[in-house]
Amino acid sequence: MKYLIYVASLVFLFSCAQNKELATANKVDLEKYAGTWYEIARLPNKFETNLTCVTANYSLMEDGKVRVLNKGMDSETKRWETAEGWAKIPNSDYPGQLKVTFFWPFAGDYYIMNLGENYEYAMIGSPSRDYFWILSRDKTMDKTLYNDLIQLASEKGFDTGKVKIVDQTCVEKE
Repeated sequence: MKYLIYVASLVFLFSCAQNKELATANKVDLEKYAGTWYEIARLPNKFETNLTCVTANYSLMEDGKVRVLNKGMDSETKRWETAEGWAKIPNSDYPGQLKVTFFWPFAGDYYIMNLGENYEYAMIGSPSRDYFWILSRDKTMDKTLYNDLIQLASEKGFDTGKVKIVDQTCVEKE
């Protein structure tokens, strides 16, 4: 429940954030983007406090939106937290600029700034530069690629000195 409250807060903050121009991917194929992504690193934020083993699962919906299911383990309580929402591309001229909603009617900016040629990694942020994630299809990422993405994020105005690597060593019990 705590996670859902923080997600709602995030969406509100996103909607109130001052938009600063932020370049995004020129082409995004949502079918290729669908599936499970592992959170490799992030800027600290309230709604993910203490969360490890964070994943985001995206799936296409019949109405053209994308179902979003975020999941992470609270490192203190050892309990899994989830948040479900949806995303959409509001302007097809800017396919890397999505709006995500976890608590309607509030929607936050989800900007795909960089995307691997084979959709093997993604770099996500917000125009406010307050939110930032590096995602991968694998639980680990090549250090050179990681460092390149951190450098790119720094060039785009993100405070990369605060970026934290996310522990992905949890073992999920079914």
